[in-house]
Parts: sequence; C-alpha cells; structure tokens
Amino acid sequence: MDLPTLFSASGPLARAFDGYRVRVEQIEMSQAIQEAIRTASTVVLEAGTGVGKTAAYLVPALLEGGKVIVSTGTKALQDQLYHRDLPAVRDALAVPIKTALLKGRSNYLCWHHLDRANQDATLLASKQEVRDLGLINRFIHLTPTGDKAECTQVPEHASIWARVTSTRENCLGSECKHYNDCFVIKARREAQDADVVVVNHHLFFADLMLREEGVPELLPNAQTIVFDEAHQLPDTATLFFGDSISTAQLLDLMRDTLATGQSQARDAANWNDVLAPLDRCTRDLRLCFGPQMQRLSQAQLGEDHPLHAALGNLREALMHVREVLDGQADRSPDLAQLHRRADALMQRLCAWGAPERAQEPELCWVDVGTHGVQLHRTPISVADVFKRQRLGLGQAEIAPDEAPDADDAEGALARNAELEELPWQDDESVNSGVVEDDLQALMGGAPDRSDVALAAKPSSANRTKPTQIDDEHDDLRPPSPRRAWIFTSATLAVRQDFSHFTQALGLEDAFCQSWSSPYDYGQQAMLYVPVNLPPPSDSGHTDAVVDAALPLIRANRGRAFVLCTSLRAVSRAADRLKKLFQEAGDPFPVLQQGDAPRPTLLEDFRRAGNAVLVGSHSFWEGIDVKGDALTLVVIDKLPFAPPDDPVLAKRLELLAQQGGNPFMSHQVPQAIIALKQGAGRLIRSETDRGVLMICDTRLIDKPYGRRIWQSLPPMKRTRVENEVIQFLEAL
Repeated sequence: MDLPTLFSASGPLARAFDGYRVRVEQIEMSQAIQEAIRTASTVVLEAGTGVGKTAAYLVPALLEGGKVIVSTGTKALQDQLYHRDLPAVRDALAVPIKTALLKGRSNYLCWHHLDRANQDATLLASKQEVRDLGLINRFIHLTPTGDKAECTQVPEHASIWARVTSTRENCLGSECKHYNDCFVIKARREAQDADVVVVNHHLFFADLMLREEGVPELLPNAQTIVFDEAHQLPDTATLFFGDSISTAQLLDLMRDTLATGQSQARDAANWNDVLAPLDRCTRDLRLCFGPQMQRLSQAQLGEDHPLHAALGNLREALMHVREVLDGQADRSPDLAQLHRRADALMQRLCAWGAPERAQEPELCWVDVGTHGVQLHRTPISVADVFKRQRLGLGQAEIAPDEAPDADDAEGALARNAELEELPWQDDESVNSGVVEDDLQALMGGAPDRSDVALAAKPSSANRTKPTQIDDEHDDLRPPSPRRAWIFTSATLAVRQDFSHFTQALGLEDAFCQSWSSPYDYGQQAMLYVPVNLPPPSDSGHTDAVVDAALPLIRANRGRAFVLCTSLRAVSRAADRLKKLFQEAGDPFPVLQQGDAPRPTLLEDFRRAGNAVLVGSHSFWEGIDVKGDALTLVVIDKLPFAPPDDPVLAKRLELLAQQGGNPFMSHQVPQAIIALKQGAGRLIRSETDRGVLMICDTRLIDKPYGRRIWQSLPPMKRTRVENEVIQFLEAL
C-alpha cells in the first residue's frame, strides 16, 4: 500500500483510530520522510499543531526504515511514544517489529545500591525515605524492567531514588555480583535486539559523546534516526558536549566514601578525618561569592578572585582523598570504584580554566545558584561533531553486554531541564544552571541546597577532534551504513526560514519544509496585546500583567495558563492572583509551579474546570490540554535570553566578529521559537477556541515585533479589551 492509501479515510489508520481525519499535510510530510529514508538523506520538517507528525514519521519508519532510533525531547514524551503511539501505529499497520525503550541508567533500580540502602540505615535521611524504601523493596520483585517510572507509589522526585539507582561513576560494572540481573544491562540488550528503539535526546548525545571519544557506542547502529521535538537539540547538545564538576558530585563522593570506608576498611584510616578537609574546601566554594544568583565567565572573575585560591585548596584536599583510596582500592570493588571516581573528579577539576585545545571556541564559566556553584567548560557549537556523525564515519561494534556506561551525563541534563527553568530568563530569573549531579537522572531528586558546582562549559558544542576508533581486532573499519536523519518539531522555522536551526547543527545540506497547522486559527483563536502596559524591565510589570489579565480570567471563568519567563515572576503573579481572588470572592483555584509535580498540577487543573495555573519553563511546551479546560493563555514577556548569560554572550560576540547582527540572527529567532512553543498550548484540536494574551508591547512597538507575531499562527488580532471579553464570554 502506498502512503496516501494508508492515510486515507478507508485505510488501516482510519480504522484503528477514533476521530481519525485525513490530513494532506500529514501525507506530504510522511512522503518526504519516506524519500529521506530511501535516499539516506537528511530532512528538517516543521509540522504545526494538528498535522499529526508522530504518525507521519512512524508509518514510513516502520515500513522501510530498517533499524530505527526515535529520540524525543523529554522522558514523558518518550514514555508516551513507546507505550501509546508506537504500539497503536504498529498494530494498525500489522508489522511484526520488536520495540525497546531505553533510558539513562539512573531511571533503573540498582540491586547493589538497594542492598546497601537496606543494610546501612545511615544512608537514609528521613522517615519518608524509610517508607519509600519499603515500597521499592516490594516493587523490585514485581517489575520486569526496573524502571522507576513504573513505581507510581513513590514520587518521581523522591530523594530515595538517588540511594537505589546507580550512575556511571558508582556502578561496579561486571564486578557487581548482581551483574546478570542488572536492569540496565537487560534494557541495553533489548535495545540492541529491537527494530525500533525509543530514547531521549540526552541519552542520544551521551552515545554521541562516547563515539567522539573513541568508545564503542551505547545505542545500536541504525539506518533511520528520528528526532521528535528537535528544536531542543542545539541547547541539549551545547550542554552535553561540555564537562563540569560540582559540589554535588564531591559531596556524594564523600558520603559514599565514608559509608564504604567504615564498613569495608575501618582499620585503614579514620575516614572522618580523611574527608574533613575536602568537606571544608567544598563548602568554602560557595563563600567565594555573594548571596545573589549569577553566572560569570572565567574572564569576568578576574585574576584576584577568591575562587582561584579556593580551587587550589580543593585540589589538594581531593588529591589526599584520592591517595588514601588508592591504597585501599584492591580491598573491594566498591573502594576501587571510589578511587576511580575521585580520579575522574580530579581530572575535571584540573581541566577547568585550562582548555587543552586553545584553538577551539570553548568557554569556561561559573554558575552560582540555589543549588550551589558549578564550573562548566562548554563548546559554542555542535555543528562539526554532529555533521561527522551524520555523514557516517565508522563506528565500533560491541556485544550488548559490553555496552559502556553512557547514561549519565544524560541524567544530569534532564534534571537540569527541570531545575534551570527557561534558557530565556530575564534578569530576575533564578538560574540554577547545569546540575551535573549524576546520581539523579531525568527528573531525579535535587542535590543538597548547599552544593557548589564548578563546570567547564564550552560556548559552542562544536568539536573538531576526529573520531578515534580503538579496536584490537580491526584498525581499519569500513564506514557505517548510510543513514536517514529526520528532524521534526512544531517550532523549527522563523517565517519559513530554517537557517537558525540548521546552522546550529551543521545541517546546511538538509532538505527543509514546513506545513502549517490545519486548524482554523482565524476562527478559533484571538491574539491580544494590551495597551498601556509598563515595559518588561519595569519592576511593576508582573503586577500589571496580572491586573490586565484579571478581567479576561473572570470572563473566561478561570481556565487559564499564566506563563512567565522567570521563577520570580511565577511566584509574584501567583501571590497576586490569590490575593485578588480572595478579596473579590472569586472561585478560581490558583495552581503554582513547584507546589506539586507537573502531572499532578495538570490533573488538578483539568479536574477543577475553573483553575488558573501559573508556571514557567515546564509548562511552555509538552503540555496538551484539549477542550474547554484551557481557553486562555497569558504570556508575560517575549522570551528573550538574558544577554549577560556567559554562553549566549560568547555566541553573540563571535557572531559580531563575523560581521553578523547577533540580535536579529540569533536572539530574535530563538525568542520566536520559544514563543511559538508557549502559544502552542492554546489550540490543541479542531474544536478548541481561546485567547492568547501577550503582555509585552515590544511586539507592537519594536521593528522586530512584526517578524515575531507574523511567525505565530494567523489568529485574529486586537488590542481592545472588550473585544476579547466578548470572545471569551461566547465560548
């Protein structure tokens, strides 16, 4: 059957899905993907809300994609794709394929660390952890996968997960007595054997990083690679291809060393005395900075900043701990692993501030946040390294049970996506930065609030080092099979221009195409920009946003999202709404990001029917609330990234040196893509209706404003409050 027939009103998809509608845009997108698979080429495809991009790429991928990897933006989307969308399309097409779900290591229970937690009560920090541990002990004997997402009785963010999962740093590997029962090894074997493997972007880049370092890959070789929510890739890759060191890692090392040393080498040393200097030096890092949150490049620190002396003391203290562990490493696998961890941290600490490749555009910077201080070394662009991988350089093949431990920067970045909030935060933002505590992956528990993290983060994710292949059996390896690379999202282009995205990933050779949403935005939605608002930089802007939105919220009977570009604005807006509702006796519940996990807040929002949810980055994308539960979306500001962010500042500097216009070529497109994501929360089906309220007069007053609103769906536009109220009251 050809694709138009498969997607027709009488085809297998129509018979399998209730409410199925034939979409010309979906068929055309699927045909473009089919052609890319057949010719092993690269395509960048933007599909507006309602096109049905998931089925558009799954159908040709399942029918003729060979071995397929599908990478999603978040763990929630990964689960949805694997458990719902992929089985539905597979069954509709009746194709006999094997599928596998692969997550980072820290998503799987570890038998070894669970045993340690059960045997040593000092590892548990609260009565809640004791209760959660009991639930996990029952769960582990019932689960075939060990995936902590299946243990619904223990919250995803519970601190106990850090005690009973492993990281690359503290995994014993083949020396573990539970190796044959390891859930991580089992998942990786299944992935190697599957026809379609569903991963997320962080895990994919963990694999890519290993290939750059000459290590055999974690993921199986594939003929077709699909990136859903591909707009997240440049930021994910930029973070990933750097490296970092944090006090979270150092404090974890000390905690594990104390517990293991006292249980397995008590006669070797007074472990409290051994660790005391490192503990003191680690905590002293935070004292090098004032109480405010900030991000500083190495150059901004200056030569006389107290951080430099503190790092020298830290290196000496860590070196002493490493030497003590070296003398005890042969006593047990746990002590040997602790020595390897200390050595790796020492190497990262020594590398910060002194990039080996001076000719490469790298940036060293410090992030001081609520979760401590972090030292990053980050590349500015991933274009070159990503291009090499796309072009199919030779890859080492390994047996599934030899798969390396590549999770684990993945976990750090995924958790950072939750903690850091928007990459476009304004000056009021709370920037928690890249949290590289590898104990917690993909929304794991937060580190100790007193942490300091030191990270070396290149300002570009671009690396130029050639891939090295180390294989004792085969020095010259033929190239890998040619691959099809599919990049898709609802937000990749700026008025049909994909260059902002393609240049960031080195995709200049890609075929690009965009399909607008099939929804009738002119009839279904209205764009409203209020008049007489103060500028976004004004200290009273958030209060003015709430006051301007209040008549609309009342006319709409709640049912609203208020999306902010900083956590501080979230807190202020929520507090003001609660106060005003209480004073007026309005019956609208206010749900605030941070009060409960995101799924809980969304469920409460849908169930209430008249609630107002105030959120930041977590609610700008990946949220699907169809129907009358959400008919008003209020956005406080255009989501421009703060220009004082060290990584952004370096990128803008390089663009200016090349003769470009950094604001128009980088900042405006980045803001447009982010704004399109937030605006996309409003209309999710053919019958949805609602108002998008953007409380930033730059959309009207500035020359670039026209470019921004023209990139949004073609809604009715107004600046008259009464017109908006009439529209909402008619819903």
